Amino acid sequence: MECFLGIDLGAGSLKASVVLRDGRCLASASASVPTMKPFAGASEQDPQEWWLALCRAVREVMEEAGNPALAAIALSAGAHSSVLSDAQGRVVRPAIMWNDQRSRSQVGRLRDAAGKRIAALSCNSVSPTWTLPHLAWLAENEPDSLAAAHRLTPAKDWLRGRLTDDWLTEPMDAVGLMLFDPAAGTWSEELAALAGISTGILPPVVPSLSLAGHVTIRAAAETGLAAGTPVIAGVSDTAAEALGAGMTQAGMGVVKLATAATLSCVATNPEPSKTLVSYPYLPEGRWFWITGTNSCASAHAWLRETMFSSGDGTALGYAAMEALAEQVPAGSNGLYFHPYLNGERAPHWDPDLRGSFTGMTFQHGPGHFMRAFYEGVAYSLADILRQFNAADVRFERLRVTGGGARSPMWRQILADVLGTPIELPESADASFGCALVAGLGVGSFASVADLQRAIRIVASHAPDPDSGAVYREGFATYRDIHAALQDINHRISARERGEPRSRN
Repeated sequence: MECFLGIDLGAGSLKASVVLRDGRCLASASASVPTMKPFAGASEQDPQEWWLALCRAVREVMEEAGNPALAAIALSAGAHSSVLSDAQGRVVRPAIMWNDQRSRSQVGRLRDAAGKRIAALSCNSVSPTWTLPHLAWLAENEPDSLAAAHRLTPAKDWLRGRLTDDWLTEPMDAVGLMLFDPAAGTWSEELAALAGISTGILPPVVPSLSLAGHVTIRAAAETGLAAGTPVIAGVSDTAAEALGAGMTQAGMGVVKLATAATLSCVATNPEPSKTLVSYPYLPEGRWFWITGTNSCASAHAWLRETMFSSGDGTALGYAAMEALAEQVPAGSNGLYFHPYLNGERAPHWDPDLRGSFTGMTFQHGPGHFMRAFYEGVAYSLADILRQFNAADVRFERLRVTGGGARSPMWRQILADVLGTPIELPESADASFGCALVAGLGVGSFASVADLQRAIRIVASHAPDPDSGAVYREGFATYRDIHAALQDINHRISARERGEPRSRN
């Protein structure tokens, strides 16, 4: 049976999976990628570390899978992260990541000067997540970096170029740069000018399922792959996960519990709003809407390291943390968590929000904090769900992906808070989805709808009416706490930046 290799560059690691056409995963392997935080709000990675991680993960997964012949390869990565390289192909500076918040000042000026025009051209509202304001920040603070840039390449396309020597991108990552006009199908001179660059440094745009090239002899030597293996252009990581979860029709959405938490759905057209982000999808001509929080699994790891670590540096395992939370009733006895540890994206789009536990008393122990964390992320997703409902989107069911999806308790809390059945696919991470994209690209699947035969659901959770009643009241309180603390958070953030604000 044909098999495919999917490679996904995540926020903290790169994962590779070998998948058979019937959806069985033969093997998976991952390699960590370090993130640099040179100043508050900054998030950067060295692209060379991406390539080293790819070589390690691919060699390991191919060996574990028995070094099968591959029908095709596809890659994905987070949108909005790109690489600047000079005329000799050398990386100019570390890549600014999607969760970087440094460009708040540039975003404010871009909104004031051209916010409506940016939304009209790019189909999205400008925020610190996008590459356009990242480049505007570089134009103001590191003009030499932009001056040295001969090429700008989205993250997954830079990695794929190391495999095939191609230089191109596809519509999903082109839109993710906020430099592309999807209606015209071309790079926008107007958006590029706002970013301080020329469109001449941007790659050609081809369909996501196009054959980008073949593994070169040089790349084969470094990765252990067979030279000549076909490599498909690929998709963004969220699209890969959604396809891997079987999000191919209206009424089905995908919740992702990873570094960030996201909610997405299939759409027939872009929605250029501040709240919902629009990307091209598959098949060509379809779109998907997505929006998300900044902190999810990252906040989970922070909680473990901060509150569940011993003096010798060892930390309680996640399963043991969950066991403590299982002893606590729905609502965490009045303890609330707001996951704004790195500011917040939807629905607030406010980099100056701060995380908080609210309502603490002597009765609250470690299990309460753990359960309040689960509930807080679920409430943040309920906040997001309101934006979809406002756009007349209703979900009959939601499929959950990401590392957090492994938690049965978290899945049930999501079902109860969101009031929607939750399903867990057997394999739905981005590397699995990329493998299916590789199969689509070489015609092993007849259509996007045909991917359903490779999707297996292994667990489902119906909303519990009693817990749901607790959470409806709890969500109202969660929103009240946000409103009460918003100005205080702004004052704290301004003071930390050395910009004291007077009290209202």
